[in-house]
Amino acid sequence: MPKTDRLFRLLHLIRGLRPPVTAARLAASMEVSERTIYRDIDSLRAAGARIDGEAGLGYTMIEDPALPPQTFTQIELEALTLGLADINQRGDADLAQAAKDALVKILATLPERQQQQAMHAVNMVHRFNTPPVPSIDMTLLREAMWAEEALDIGYRDLKDILTQRRIYPLALSYHDRNVMLLAWCCKRTDFRIFHVTRIEGYKKTGESFRPRRVALLRDHMSKLYARNST
Repeated sequence: MPKTDRLFRLLHLIRGLRPPVTAARLAASMEVSERTIYRDIDSLRAAGARIDGEAGLGYTMIEDPALPPQTFTQIELEALTLGLADINQRGDADLAQAAKDALVKILATLPERQQQQAMHAVNMVHRFNTPPVPSIDMTLLREAMWAEEALDIGYRDLKDILTQRRIYPLALSYHDRNVMLLAWCCKRTDFRIFHVTRIEGYKKTGESFRPRRVALLRDHMSKLYARNST
């Protein structure tokens, strides 16, 4: 792992683990030696991070220059924690982890009083029905959307018929029981909505549809709204 990436990872661990966090625990989490942890903490301190503690006692983040101070009202904190908790329950593994990491970063920018408010929020989320786990890699699917790259997919429709499609993936829509992929289907030359759990494998094509994603998605949503309003 490059040193820059390692330092960012170390910052994240010191922010998120219950302080004081020992060098041994940091070393185990990062799969490096304790000596490397000591050197990296010295590098972070030299860059301006205020990290309290020392070898044998553990470390606590006092101030992180990588994150600007944030100010939220109490209801804004409730909204943030509620939304991220919902993603944690409904998202795939990578999305759920991203929600946890985002909350750690947000908490690290808050004054102590607001940190306590966020950690002891009055709103909670518990969903009895969560979307089924898809067989495809959702992170790679999102990357294709970000890159605006066409995908070749195998899709098994509601009649259990498997077809091969080339699609322009536009957005993911999280419903009560399913995750749906909004896309332009080159086979049908029209917009389609695919059940993510019915996609049976896909591969990147190298075909770019940039910069059409935003315009296509806007048209897709307009047609959906028009259909639902009639």
